[in-house]
Amino acid sequence: MAKTPTPPSTNDDAPATPTVGKGRATPTRAEREAARRRPLVANTKEARAAARAELNERRRRAQEGLAAGEEKYLPARDKGPQRRWVRDYVDAGWHPAEFVMGVMVLVIIASLLPPNFAIGGFAIAFWAYLVMMAYLVLAIGGMIFLGLRVKRKAAAKFGKERLERGLGWYAAMRSLQMRFMRLPKPQVKRGDYPA
Repeated sequence: MAKTPTPPSTNDDAPATPTVGKGRATPTRAEREAARRRPLVANTKEARAAARAELNERRRRAQEGLAAGEEKYLPARDKGPQRRWVRDYVDAGWHPAEFVMGVMVLVIIASLLPPNFAIGGFAIAFWAYLVMMAYLVLAIGGMIFLGLRVKRKAAAKFGKERLERGLGWYAAMRSLQMRFMRLPKPQVKRGDYPA
């Protein structure tokens, strides 16, 4: 017995004409961009506070690492075994250049005295200025000799062909800073020169 196909069901609720397309208007480019737009960083107060706290913790750790001389946290100018040796060599000695700032402060104080102020016939401001100039010459000479000495000793230790450029200048500039202001902080006591 042959079966006859059943006719498709008719939906009386369907419109007489079928819908063409997707059934809605195409969104404009501005509408699509507005729908896609979202903040790059969460705007909640808790998220901002957590991000700030995490950033502060990273900065604190980096500052401590720099002060301790950890290689990971050092800037490029301070990295490497030769720079570490130069830092230790400079930090082990006494250098006239590290006291330049103190001498200058004393000269500034002396220059605030009246110009005709004299003790025992000596105009204090004038002589303080001359002492400062003489001390600057002494400090610059000490920096030059320190740079030459560091270069010579580093060449003997690391080999002349493997010597990094700028070690003498690095030593001179480090000796110009007061010991407690140096970064990375001194890792050796005075008199403990590296081998």
